[in-house]
Amino acid sequence: MTGNIENPVVELLFQLADDDYLFSYRGSEWLGLAPHIEEDVAFSSITQDTMGHATMFYRLLEGLGVGVADSLAHIRPASERKNSILVERPNGEGYYMDNPQYDWAYAVARNYIYTTAKKIKIDSLKSSSDETLRDAAVKVSMEIYYHLLHWKTWFVQLFNATEDARKRMTTALEKVLADCGDLFSYGEAATAITNAGLIESEEVLVNRWIEYVKPVFETIKVEVPTFGKPQQNGRNQEHTKELQQAIDTMSEVYATDLAASW
Repeated sequence: MTGNIENPVVELLFQLADDDYLFSYRGSEWLGLAPHIEEDVAFSSITQDTMGHATMFYRLLEGLGVGVADSLAHIRPASERKNSILVERPNGEGYYMDNPQYDWAYAVARNYIYTTAKKIKIDSLKSSSDETLRDAAVKVSMEIYYHLLHWKTWFVQLFNATEDARKRMTTALEKVLADCGDLFSYGEAATAITNAGLIESEEVLVNRWIEYVKPVFETIKVEVPTFGKPQQNGRNQEHTKELQQAIDTMSEVYATDLAASW
């Protein structure tokens, strides 16, 4: 169900879909818990957009005969997922329905880093050798502009606010960057994906990302980060225990009746 390297389009689509699916799930857990009501509305809208992107990628996989989009999203176990480690991490201690002690600084740092990386990938996909990927990239880019503006504003303002806010953001950013080793990785499918001209190489995208975020990091007076070699690579189905817990929660309703039309 996870595709294979003989079909690099399938491999890349699973990485894109699984990333956005888990990222939007972690965003949805902030519903009703954001710092103020305006942010609650804005964050919910961004999360809804991102889940829409995941849905589009899963439907492209369905069109390739890989499986039903809803099942690809909800039923596949953690051992088959291709998402990066960063998106599966929890928002903090506790559970949404049971004393959540979530970290807003972590949410802002993760969302800014993930969204900038996503922009770099989407921009590269606009020149993909695959027409469906090019078309999908154009659709996503129309929304990601606003997502970036939102998280950049939070990121810069918190870093340049009080001493306490800067300290919290510094700690959060360090935690986020520790999980970014596989963010631009294509895993074991890297050669097949790049040779097919689907997207530019990992190295090219990382260097482009560094140049893209440099002005923001200069604004907050923080050295531009680099991504080290991942200890776990989600693109190769190496995941944390938090991933299956997230999948179980997301699929709880869907799994009650697999024959139902959702």
